[in-house]
Amino acid sequence: MSTNQDKIYERYSVQKEDGRETYSRHNSLEYYYTKKHLDEFIIKSDKVLELGCATGHYGFYYADKCKEYLGIDLYPPHIELFSQRILDKKIDNISCQVGDATNLVNIASDSFDVVLCLGPMYHLPPEERELVFAECRRVLISGGIVAFAYINKIGVYAGACVYDDWRHIYPNAKTNEYVLEKCTDDERPDLFHFTMPEEMEEVATKYGLKKIKNCGTNFMFTMKIVNDMTDERYELMKPLYDQMCAYESCTGMADHALLICKKQ
Repeated sequence: MSTNQDKIYERYSVQKEDGRETYSRHNSLEYYYTKKHLDEFIIKSDKVLELGCATGHYGFYYADKCKEYLGIDLYPPHIELFSQRILDKKIDNISCQVGDATNLVNIASDSFDVVLCLGPMYHLPPEERELVFAECRRVLISGGIVAFAYINKIGVYAGACVYDDWRHIYPNAKTNEYVLEKCTDDERPDLFHFTMPEEMEEVATKYGLKKIKNCGTNFMFTMKIVNDMTDERYELMKPLYDQMCAYESCTGMADHALLICKKQ
């Protein structure tokens, strides 16, 4: 079980995850590029499992792109809302349930073609992240695809140092200790845990997963820039952002990133 479950419950009872992709242009980019990275790997015959499904953004997106989808989330109110929306939309190939990504007790081994782990890595310390890697590999078929979303410590900290509203605070000694050394958030160390692309790839290899690609989905150092741009200027920014999210040389400076692997 996730040791910080109470902190996660507290977080999502206050700050709603539902509709987060609409909060700002910066937030929407994470969702847009996650789907862009994943779309080529999900086909109509696939069974898809999503860990950390929240209220179903990706579930509804992939409903007509796969054979079957199951979403799992730790926070019961997310699943209650997701379940009601499934009933309201009368979609019969997606379902959801409460569960813990560190221990998928109700999921059989070798039962899914694709596993999307798009939330748990944000909140788990290294030892518990490894439990999730092991469980993802277990439930994935041989040759199946698994994707892990995660937060980069360098991308987050560097972004805070240049963000207009925060650069009078960062850098500082406390954040150096928490983010750079402990790989946790300086204000919420028991809730948000960070890593780096190389560390994610190392753990994936340890659990028999072969990297396909490891790319950014949004960049905190551009947050205020993209949020404040006119639509016309943003259209000119898109080709640059496309390349930032496509080249792995940029991944370490991403805020959020996505590691996609294949089970060997």
